[in-house]
Amino acid sequence: MRALLQRVTQAKVSVQGTVIGKTGPGLMILVCAMQGDSKAQAEKLAEKTAKLRIFKDDAGKMNRSLLDVEGSALVVSQFTLAADTSSGNRPGFSNAAPPELGEQLYKVFAEHLAVQGIAVGTGQFGADMAVELVNDGPVTIWVEN
Repeated sequence: MRALLQRVTQAKVSVQGTVIGKTGPGLMILVCAMQGDSKAQAEKLAEKTAKLRIFKDDAGKMNRSLLDVEGSALVVSQFTLAADTSSGNRPGFSNAAPPELGEQLYKVFAEHLAVQGIAVGTGQFGADMAVELVNDGPVTIWVEN
């Protein structure tokens, strides 16, 4: 599984002009299931995401987690994180999990964040979505397992 975490003051996702998920302050999380990924990997990535210390403490150091700051999360599926750009000018996406598995693991990831006490908004798997966010910092972290 791959995730791109963006610390945000706010974020929202819309489908056909209707806001379907939002967060803030907290994390905007783009998630991609890869070939061979499992439920256990989705859960492990969610736990790591919740505990990753990327929020400022009182001294201004990144020393607090999403759990510590009681932040929320917006989780959006994004298969393009599986892009292989090693050859030519057109990315390949064959490393992404098949859609059925990708959707299942995306939901497992979001649900496992919620089980840990994090308020979670989501996008719509496979939809053409418009994502808006205000990146805080900016802080953007790539996480993979």
